[in-house]
Amino acid sequence: MRVVEGLGQGGGFDARRIYKELAPGVVTVVSQYPAGAVSGAGAALGSGFVLDGRGYIATNAHVVLGDPPRLQQAKAVYIRFSDDNRVPARVVGTDIFSDVALLKVDPRGLSLTPLPLGDTKGVDVGSPVAAIGSPFGEEQSLSVGVVSGLHRTIASLTNFMIQDAIQTDAAINHGNSGGPLLDAHGRVLGINSQIQSTGGGGEGVGFAVSIDIVRRSLEQLRTRHFVSYPYLGITSEDLFPQLAQRLGLPVGRGALVAHVEPGGPAEKAGLSAGSSKITFEGVPGVPSGGDVILAINGQPVNQSSDVGDQILRYRVGDRVRIDLLRGKARRTVTVTLGSRPRRPAPSSLSP
Repeated sequence: MRVVEGLGQGGGFDARRIYKELAPGVVTVVSQYPAGAVSGAGAALGSGFVLDGRGYIATNAHVVLGDPPRLQQAKAVYIRFSDDNRVPARVVGTDIFSDVALLKVDPRGLSLTPLPLGDTKGVDVGSPVAAIGSPFGEEQSLSVGVVSGLHRTIASLTNFMIQDAIQTDAAINHGNSGGPLLDAHGRVLGINSQIQSTGGGGEGVGFAVSIDIVRRSLEQLRTRHFVSYPYLGITSEDLFPQLAQRLGLPVGRGALVAHVEPGGPAEKAGLSAGSSKITFEGVPGVPSGGDVILAINGQPVNQSSDVGDQILRYRVGDRVRIDLLRGKARRTVTVTLGSRPRRPAPSSLSP
């Protein structure tokens, strides 16, 4: 096993050195499916990367499950390394909510290069990044670019969205799924997962699942082989000063409750969605008359994404206090968090 340390310590972005040192730790994931389960010849290619010398490998869940709504685990998964070694892999577990999968190979006889995991602290728009993977089956391909957006929301394999995704203009195409997005120090910032495209190819708008979310998934998949997510059971929209003025609310920021899931934790605690809709600044369907979430366990909620971010800090079964505005009156309710229901999304992902 090789351990890579000290990349980028000189302060520059050296794509050549990053590739030379870390590309051996990036693998091609070959997933074989029953006839008719996927397009093509019953096999799909993705990317992944080595986590440690024990043979654990990270990739996207959709690389080994296929696209929603079917989500059928591949009947066989193989890992192809940069030295052309090809070995079978076991699917340890999949997280369909964050599109993360953990695989395991027998490390005996393999030369493994683990990739160090980073974090998103200090990452800014404009920070240089590198993506390594197998776009269109072209293995060990490198593309470079910058972080072009932070805190993006992208689709998961379920009806729930993935928050805090990283947007990049580093070229990402079909086959890059599951590969690493690396910072200037050679640390993994995220797992390349999706592209936004009108023609099916990379157009400079790619997305990676943040390593902060990936790390949480991998820890649970190693120990329990599945990941549980706390569940409030609402959808919400941003409240901002101009909208608050239009609605006649005495607060300028928060999360407007747009829908409360029947039978969910929020409904059981008495949260209420708007019973009417208005059109504001040309946008129809803005909820009116419902609760506005202001804080969760004392932490301010300034926009709708704050609700999901804060709920993810807790566990299934935890009780949280929600400060809200109903009409012009403030009140506090206590919600016992449930577990997210596994509902596959209706549309497919890319790459």
